[in-house]
Amino acid sequence: MGLFITFEGGEGCGKSTQARMLLKRLTRCEIAAVVTREPGGTALGDEIRRLLRKERLSPVAPEAELFLFAASRAQLTAELIGPALDKNTVIICDRFIHSMLAYQGYGRGIDLDAVATVNRLAAAGIRPDLAILLDMPPEQGLGRKRTPSDRFESECLSFHRRVRDGYLKIAAAEPDRWLVVDACLTRAQVAAVVWDRVSKLLRLPA
Repeated sequence: MGLFITFEGGEGCGKSTQARMLLKRLTRCEIAAVVTREPGGTALGDEIRRLLRKERLSPVAPEAELFLFAASRAQLTAELIGPALDKNTVIICDRFIHSMLAYQGYGRGIDLDAVATVNRLAAAGIRPDLAILLDMPPEQGLGRKRTPSDRFESECLSFHRRVRDGYLKIAAAEPDRWLVVDACLTRAQVAAVVWDRVSKLLRLPA
């Protein structure tokens, strides 16, 4: 059964860890699954990721940032996500369209309708069946990082608060598509909440 699951949230919330844990659980159940990330997941996407996250002496225009993310997404969708879904594979993606709405829309202040239009084109209309928001106050998420390692982690606290507020608004607008999890719980507790929802979607034993 093909299923598209995304993990979303602010810096330090544990998306990558939970994505890997979910992949291991699905593999134990002998379910074909693959994990990927945004930006990245392809040769082109990985190059764009390095460009986007690198600290720079001069600022990157919000619109330039938007289109770089979109380019990575378009390649990932065409090269990996679309073909995998056609083969009934479970796709787990660390960030997807909702990150652009939260970061470039709510965080950077780009018009939300414009962001949505770019998203639809870049993702070829594909949307996640389940979007999992690992919600955490940005102070705590950033506190998990010993020192900022990229441009986004180095952003001011008000930026990260806007991103979190944006995520919560996006999730509230589509409650059937979203699972909001308290990321302050332990890794095992978060994983249990995630598996409970995913196993029901796949009609598996909890």
